[in-house]
This record gives sequence, C-alpha cells and structure tokens, in this order.
Amino acid sequence: MKGKWINSPYTFALGMFAMMVPSQAFSSFYSYFYVEKLGLGIGLATLARMIFLIWDAVNNPLFGYWSDRTNTRYGRRRPWVFGSIPLFMLAFVLVFSPPGGLSENGLFVWFLVTLILYEAVATVLWVNYGALLPELFRGDRIRAKASAIQQGYQVVALLIATALSPMIYAAINFSNMAIVYACVFGIFMYICMMNVQEKKETNVGEPLKLIPAFRETFRNKKFWVFNISNSFAQTVNGLVSSMIPFYAKYVLHISEAQVAILMASVFVSVIPLVFVWYWIIRTMDGVKAWRLSLIVYGISVIPLWFGYDLISGVAAGIAVGFGLAGFLVTPAIVGGRIIDEDADNTGLRREGIYTAVSGFITRSSGLISALAFFVVGLIFGYQSGDNPGSDPESTFRYLVSVVPLCLLAISVIISFTIKFKFKEPLRGDYDHEQKINHQL
Repeated sequence: MKGKWINSPYTFALGMFAMMVPSQAFSSFYSYFYVEKLGLGIGLATLARMIFLIWDAVNNPLFGYWSDRTNTRYGRRRPWVFGSIPLFMLAFVLVFSPPGGLSENGLFVWFLVTLILYEAVATVLWVNYGALLPELFRGDRIRAKASAIQQGYQVVALLIATALSPMIYAAINFSNMAIVYACVFGIFMYICMMNVQEKKETNVGEPLKLIPAFRETFRNKKFWVFNISNSFAQTVNGLVSSMIPFYAKYVLHISEAQVAILMASVFVSVIPLVFVWYWIIRTMDGVKAWRLSLIVYGISVIPLWFGYDLISGVAAGIAVGFGLAGFLVTPAIVGGRIIDEDADNTGLRREGIYTAVSGFITRSSGLISALAFFVVGLIFGYQSGDNPGSDPESTFRYLVSVVPLCLLAISVIISFTIKFKFKEPLRGDYDHEQKINHQL
C-alpha cells in the first residue's frame, strides 16, 4: 500500500500545502505585525524589506546551483528539504516572536535578521521542492495532473492562512499562531518527503561550475521568453488579489464583511477549475495550452469592468477564477519541457537553477504591480483612503480590469516571439508517465 503513494501527485502536493500555509500568513501579516502592532517605523520597515529583496535576488540562483551539484545516496533535493524543515519552523516562529522591551532600533535589528534567516531557509525549501516536480513527473499529462493537484492544495492553504489567521492571532497572539502554523508545516512536509523517491540520474557530463552554469541558463532563449511572459501574467495575480478590497469598496459599494464572499468567488472556484484545465490540457500540446491559458486569463478579467454590486462582482470573480486556474496549471508543463531539453543538451539535470531563477523573475513582478498602482493612482488622483481623489471608482475599475488585460496582452505577445519546439519525450519517460497514470 505504501508503494502506491511513492511519487504520487497527491502526496507530493502536500508539500505545497505545507509551505503555503506559513508562507501566505507571513506575506499577509508580517508588515502589519511589526508596523501596526509593535510600532516599527514605516521607514525602517521599508529599509528592511529592500535588504530582504536584495538578499532574495542573490540567494535564489546560488541555492539552485548548489542543489544541482548535490549527489547523495538519499537524492539531490530530499537532503536539503529534510535539513530545512526544523530551520524553517524555527525561523518562522522567530519572525513573530521578538523579545519584549526592545527599542525601535533593537526591533529593527530583530526584524531584519529574522527576515534574512527566514528568506534563506524558505528559498532552500522552495527551490528544492520546486525542482522535484519536473524531475519526478516526466511527460505533459502527468505534469499537468501534478500541477493541478498542487494548485488545488495551494488554494486551500491560501484560504486557511488568510481567513483563519485573524481569528487565530486574536485568540492566542501572533507568536502562538506561528507555532501552530510551523507544526502544520512540519507534519505535512515530512509526510510529503517520506513519499518522494528521486530518480537516479545517469548524467553524462561533469557538473558545470558556477559561471558556466549561469551562462548556460541565461543564454537559453526559450527560458527567458517563457519566464518574462509569465512575469506579466504573475503581476496580474498579485494586482487583482490586492485590488479586490478596493474594488469592493469603490466600485461594487459593498461592505467589508462581504469582501470575503468576493474573494472566495475567485479563489474557491479555482479548486474545481484547475481540474477542468487538466482535462483541456489532455487534448492539446502543452505549449498551446499555456498560450491558451494566457489568452483566456486576459478575457476573464473583462467582466470585472462591468461589476456594480455583489452579485455581478461574484460572477466576474468566478470568471477570473477560470482564467487564473489555467495559468496556475499550464506553466509547469512548458517549464518542465525546457528543463528536459537542457538535460538533453548538457547531459545534466539542472532543475534547481532553473527553478531558482524562474522564482526570482516571477517574484520581481511585484515591482510592476506597485508601479501600475502608483501610475493609475496618479492619473485619477487617488492617494489614500483619507484622500481618494475625485474618481476612485475609475481608479480601481482600471486597476482590476484594464491594466490586467493590457499586461496579459503583453504576456501573450511575448509568448509568440519564439517557437517552442521540443523533442518528443524519451520512451522511458513516456512509460514512466503511463505507469503513474495507471496507479492513479
């Protein structure tokens, strides 16, 4: 019975659930905790955030490079993940557990040090876990299935971390909430990794040194076109989710209590819709499915322009959920094929460095989102809730619909700037895919 769950997409996706619960709680509440609850100055908090982003830019590709060069009898990725589990739990708890009585400078130092520690360990986890998907699951269909299940688990984790966290920290404080989430992470991540068995790769080349490894990655045109295209779509993910509360207030004119319903219309609908996209992907080439998902995502944000109350907003939110579901599932297919092709060219499986660089590119999309907010706000005069300008409704209609449509149009155009022609999977990889599908 145990063998059934080895390298099963269902047990592998538990790792996504495990990491997303604390990660989403961290990203949603760490600034609020330090600035609003502990009184850290906004300037110092921003400075820490900038240093945090610089550190993130440096450590992502380095950890990916080191992961690719690891070779133990327990695998390449699993030792990194197992070693990081207790460190991540500790770092996450420390972020939300500063000692009492610290001065503002002391609080800033604690904030900065724990951020850097948290980011380092989180990067090790995300890089190595992310590298396992294209390594374990070979073939478009099984990668699509694994990605769909992952995204379903991710949305459940996102809902837990965003909806339950305010109730939990109100009842038991932030530090104890962090302990609870750290334990949830530890349990599910351990179950996930105990059911992972890495393939023994027969690399035909010597491991690349640091500079050649980066050079080989950076000159891969398919990789850059794919990730730059995805970065614009990823910007839409963050922009739409962050604008929904403003959209609800200024466009739909609904109460704060009803915002949760609007959010749920987007994110809860994603769970079944990712499996609809899995069915669509089974009928076409993976690259075509990826491009189709970008086009559908662009169309799906148009109904948001026409929202005017809760019901119309929920209907538009479900439409966005369908577009979002496609974008969440399909990139894993194309990304996996790019890594497979690189392995054919270099004789090396280098999932780590590709996953790391991809992760940094997509996370940097937050800068585009911030710039869009600033520019549109400047055009319509929106400055803050205290000074929303003369036409805040137009501000957020544009930010939630027109700007995302334009960004996704750019994403689609970029996706057509290069031909993504890949070799057919090796017979061994096809047999591996068929075997897993048969198990499922």
